[in-house]
Amino acid sequence: MSENVRGRSTAEVGTRVVHRRYVPYSHAHYAGNLVDGAYSLAAFGDVATEMCIVTDGDEGLFASYSDVQFLAPVRAGDVIEISGELVRVGRRSREMTFEVRVVGRGNPDRGASAADVLSPPIVATTARGVVVVP
Repeated sequence: MSENVRGRSTAEVGTRVVHRRYVPYSHAHYAGNLVDGAYSLAAFGDVATEMCIVTDGDEGLFASYSDVQFLAPVRAGDVIEISGELVRVGRRSREMTFEVRVVGRGNPDRGASAADVLSPPIVATTARGVVVVP
């Protein structure tokens, strides 16, 4: 990934940003320690913000989501990987695809603090989104 020079966009189709984070139990809202779908959308927003900083030197503004798919649950105790990839670059708009993958999950059957690395990861949420930059 090329480094942004203030005032000059380096946005290119195929540029990727990846975050990983632990899902804390304080975020569980439903039975089975499920977190709400908005958790994934907030994570997509964080990835999009970094993408805009890297490519345009500005946080940008999220304009829209489309084709949001909740494919599998995200639970407290999960380790998730959130990725965003530029798929279209306009003069001021950037379209990205997003994916949340569960890469680790608690396994209370083995013990209170036991957890497993998931191979392959579970694709939990996908979406497309558009941001605008000044």
